[in-house]
Amino acid sequence: MAPPQSACRAGPREWLGLAVLALPAVLASLELTVTHLALPTISEDLGAQGAQRLWIVDIYAFLLAGSLITMGTLGDRIGRRRLLLIGAGAYGVTSVLAAYAPTVEALIAIRALMGVAGSTLMPSVLSLAATMFGDPRQRMVAVGVIVASVSGGTAVGPLVGGWLLERLWWGSVFLLGVPVMLLLAVAGPLLLPERRDPHAGRLDVASATLSMAAVLPAVYGLKRLAADGPGWLPVLSVGAGLVFAAVFVHRQLTMAHPLIDLRLFTGPGFSAAAVTLALGIFVLWGANYATAQYLQLVCGLSPLEAGLWTAPSAAGVIAGSLLAPRIAGRIAPGTVIGAGLALAAVGFGVLTQAGGLAVLVTGSVIVSAGLGPMMALATGLIIGAAPPEKTGAAAAISSTAPQLGGALGIAVLGSVITTVYRSEMSGAVPTGVPGEAASAARHDLGGAVTASTRLPEGLATELLGAGREAFTQGFHLSAAISAALMGFLAFLVARLLRHVQAGT
Repeated sequence: MAPPQSACRAGPREWLGLAVLALPAVLASLELTVTHLALPTISEDLGAQGAQRLWIVDIYAFLLAGSLITMGTLGDRIGRRRLLLIGAGAYGVTSVLAAYAPTVEALIAIRALMGVAGSTLMPSVLSLAATMFGDPRQRMVAVGVIVASVSGGTAVGPLVGGWLLERLWWGSVFLLGVPVMLLLAVAGPLLLPERRDPHAGRLDVASATLSMAAVLPAVYGLKRLAADGPGWLPVLSVGAGLVFAAVFVHRQLTMAHPLIDLRLFTGPGFSAAAVTLALGIFVLWGANYATAQYLQLVCGLSPLEAGLWTAPSAAGVIAGSLLAPRIAGRIAPGTVIGAGLALAAVGFGVLTQAGGLAVLVTGSVIVSAGLGPMMALATGLIIGAAPPEKTGAAAAISSTAPQLGGALGIAVLGSVITTVYRSEMSGAVPTGVPGEAASAARHDLGGAVTASTRLPEGLATELLGAGREAFTQGFHLSAAISAALMGFLAFLVARLLRHVQAGT
């Protein structure tokens, strides 16, 4: 006979443990933000060239995304707390090494190791939260706190990183993780339970390799598509990832102890929640990517100023993530998610009219407030639908889906903006702009901004005006596409998840 619901309710120790789990969740998003801020100083100090600057940032994201599935299932086998503490220790050590890296090549290699260590954090955090909070409603609240913590890292990253970079050297931003990991190492064994799957088989190295072979080239190809546009290398990379993914799925279906139990996807709401999470992050990351460019290239803000103007939208995600679980205690989670997606569609509608900071920030806050409930509740449904011994694998899926969806969103929506920009600029470059500068201006707005610095004032103003108008038109179209997608998804989610309750 199942214990009464009250017997599953968490007490003060579990809530203190959740506060500990929130720390690596904050760090997970803060790390990428501060690295972007530190990149110019790193380039100046270590002499990093164009491709090397990209790899300093991207190698971390690639290895993080590629290792999530393996680390999530590894936690089910060796213990989720053990994996979190091992990963935290490795992350702390590699953070110190990165802070004092003597060369750009060493920094790139260390960042790769940081990505692998970082991939242990979110699957372990989410699966431990599910373990600690057996009551479905409390679990939804706990997951909402974790999602809000990730958004909080995005909001405070520009503030903390900017403050450190103004007073210390670039390596100081990497040392942010050290005190967090030390606190986790001390408090974790006291407040966090240890759980693992007693019936799990040995880790299948071939499956783990296939999962990385599927995710790594796919994410790489999508990022290159976003940065460089269509080309044989990014298309081939995405195709290779799909082939390896098919091989991976076939192997999981034929194994007695697969790396990922694909039967999870047959659970009530699991697949629908995973797809919703991926598509929600698809539009969110695409919008964030476009908004960052709009703030810097159209509005002319510095990276730090642009980061500060994005803080209100992070606050919207935090508010949505924290409020949604409480609302879902009275209304079905699918209904709350659907209403949030409809609100996000309204926000994207506002962004189709963006022509300055006020409208841009207003639309971004509405979008984030609508997607915050989706992120918290969809993640909670994914983890709640898995049996207790499989929560590590479910957490890995809920962490991998946003990575893939977000990379795809940046590539697709970024390509929409680029296509419109190039179409509009094909005949809009002012007469008198030299051939090389005109070619750069037709390629992207960044090229137009750079070219304008070498032109007479009147001609530069005319070129910048044309480029900014072309980019704004592309931005408006990408927002309209996102609005339509969120409106359609809101309708589907309200139908597909209307009978799914937390913990089913």
